[in-house]
Amino acid sequence: MPRTILHLDLDAFFCSVEETRDESLRGKPFAVGGKPDERGVVASCSYAARALGIRSAMPMSRAVRLCPTLIIVSGRHKLYSEVSEQVMTRLRDLTPFVEQISIDEAFLDISDMAEPRARIASALQAGVRDELHLPSSIGIAANKLVAKIANEVGKKSAKGNAPPFALTIVPLGQESAFLAPLPADMLWGVGPKTEQRLASLGIHTIGDIARWPEADLIQRFGEQGRELARHAHGLDERPIVTERETKSISQEVTFNKDVRDDKILLKTIQEQSAEVGRQLRKNNLAPGTIKLKLRWPDFATITRQTTLPQPSDQDAEIASAAQALLKSVRRSGQAVRLIGVGVSGLRPPIRQLELFNESGEKSRRLQSALDEIKEKFGESIIQRGES
Repeated sequence: MPRTILHLDLDAFFCSVEETRDESLRGKPFAVGGKPDERGVVASCSYAARALGIRSAMPMSRAVRLCPTLIIVSGRHKLYSEVSEQVMTRLRDLTPFVEQISIDEAFLDISDMAEPRARIASALQAGVRDELHLPSSIGIAANKLVAKIANEVGKKSAKGNAPPFALTIVPLGQESAFLAPLPADMLWGVGPKTEQRLASLGIHTIGDIARWPEADLIQRFGEQGRELARHAHGLDERPIVTERETKSISQEVTFNKDVRDDKILLKTIQEQSAEVGRQLRKNNLAPGTIKLKLRWPDFATITRQTTLPQPSDQDAEIASAAQALLKSVRRSGQAVRLIGVGVSGLRPPIRQLELFNESGEKSRRLQSALDEIKEKFGESIIQRGES
């Protein structure tokens, strides 16, 4: 039976969430992100701001130059994650075959649903709008590749300063014809360098790629050439992946201003380790390897790692290892632009070894109790005291 894949994208997600909390922002040029005088960048911007040339990932200082009256809203990522989960729950209520690919995007396999595709999509959009007050756009096609591109086409064709609420459906068997007139860089796998190489051959559209001899594409681009040929014809057999194995967990922060204070850096590692530890315990995982990432003011970036004697999901052990790595690669007072703590080599924790370690068992139970309190009342309810 032919597949039917739906791609949902929440329009200007961070900004849309902020508008649900502050209706005075609606219709105004505003951006979620950091301050312009502190290396802030635009994480998301309203459609009124986009009409003025402001874009995501743009330095906030440039955004303010484009729109001196731009309203800047500090990001609330915990809130965005909570709202995202509400959307994903709604999607999973529709079908169990949901693949979340980012905080505001997901693929759904609706092949087995009897209702017309347009009715399914319209009802889903309306439900997300009416119950969660969020705009969304949808693309539907026979596979993930074409569904996502269809959504992009629909959003780009929308006019005005309001969310597009686009709905684009590619009829079965029309995948290649739909893709043919589109720019080559809309195809997955075509980045700036590949686009330049294709343009030097006179290839500017996806249709141009489809008409080019596949053997020559393979000779010029290797295995990527084979994928380009398949994708240009609208072929994509990748399944919906409902769960992904967690291979690593990390937390990092770029400081608004370079930090030289040793205590601030050690405390930051402590806080990051606590969040990493919380995620580990939530997923019943323990790491064998602790990683530290540092970026200096000149943007040079280094990573260091160490192996634990025994995998552990406890905040203190993660922080201790990461702090030791910091001391091994940084001299006291040296400025730091970015710092991050990560873990890998994940596997279920070995609890039975703690039966003979009373202090370890008490520590684990205390940590679990703290996790429950923070989950219920928020991260800031408990703070570690200064020693």
